[in-house]
Amino acid sequence: MNRKNAFTGALVADAASMGLHWLYDQEQIRLIETTGSLLFRQPERAVYENKRGTFVHGSRRAGQLSHYGESARIAGRLALQGDYSIANHQQAFMASFGPCGSFQGYADRPTKHLIGRMLLDGDALIEPSGMDDNQMPALCVVPGLFAAELSVSDIQKAVSVVSTNKGVLHAAEAVHSALSQLAAGADLKAALEMSAADVAGELGEKMREATNKHAYEPLQAAQHFGPACYVDHALPLSWHLLYHATDFEAVVLDSVRCGGDCCGRAMALGSIAGMAFGVPDEMRQQTSISLDNYSDN
Repeated sequence: MNRKNAFTGALVADAASMGLHWLYDQEQIRLIETTGSLLFRQPERAVYENKRGTFVHGSRRAGQLSHYGESARIAGRLALQGDYSIANHQQAFMASFGPCGSFQGYADRPTKHLIGRMLLDGDALIEPSGMDDNQMPALCVVPGLFAAELSVSDIQKAVSVVSTNKGVLHAAEAVHSALSQLAAGADLKAALEMSAADVAGELGEKMREATNKHAYEPLQAAQHFGPACYVDHALPLSWHLLYHATDFEAVVLDSVRCGGDCCGRAMALGSIAGMAFGVPDEMRQQTSISLDNYSDN
C-alpha cells in the first residue's frame, strides 16, 4: 500500500466532483449524465437554475480543486515536506484563503471563521483555532497527514485548527482508522467494518448500518443517510459506497450521482478508495495541479 495514494485520492476525487458540487437534484444529475461524464465537468450555473442546489464554483475551471481540495492540499503539502506544525498550517491557510490569497473561489463558514480569527487575533491567536462546526471541512487534513505518517494525536490537533466539534474529531479518527487498517493489510470491507466499530454514538450506529446493508443502492442510501455536508451524513454514505466499491473511478462517480456534498465526501471516500485501489493515471492527468510530489507512481 502506498500511503501517498490516500492524499492523491482525496485531491483527484475532489477535482473530479467539483463541477457538480452541491447539486442535490438526483434527477437533474441523471439528465446531465446523458450528455457526457459527470466527472471533471466545467461548473455551469445553468444546470443549477430552478433545481435544489447551490452554485458556488463559477470562478473555477474543470479539473481544479474546490475549497475542500485546496484545504487538503495545504495541510498535506506541509506534512509530506516534513514542515507541518499548527502555526505553519495556519499561515499557509491564510496565504491561500486570506485577503489577496492564491485561492480564487468559494470559502465556507469554517474557512471564513478561521481567516477572521487570524486577522483579528494576529499573534495572540490561541489553539485550537477552529469553531464548533459538525461539517466536513476539518477532515481535509486527514489524507495528507496520514500519508506523511503523522500520529493520530497530530491529526486531532490539525482537525482542531478548523473544527473543535467532537463528532468531527470522531469522524477524522474513523477515516484515519480505515486508512491504517488498509495500510496494515486489511481488505476494504474489513477496514470499513473495523473503523466503524470504534465510533461511538449516532455517527457510529449509522456507519455500522451503512456496512450492514446488503443491497447496493447509492441513490437511496443518499436519501436515507443524507447527502449534505454534516459528518453524520457524509461518513455513513461514504462507508456504504466504499463497502461495495470495486475501483476508484466508479465509486467517485457514484458519489457524484448521489448529489449534495460530493466534494466533502471526497475527503474520506477519495482517500480510502485511493489507498484501496490506487488512483487511475487518466484521472490524475485531468486534475489541474501537479501531483508529481504527492505520489510514488
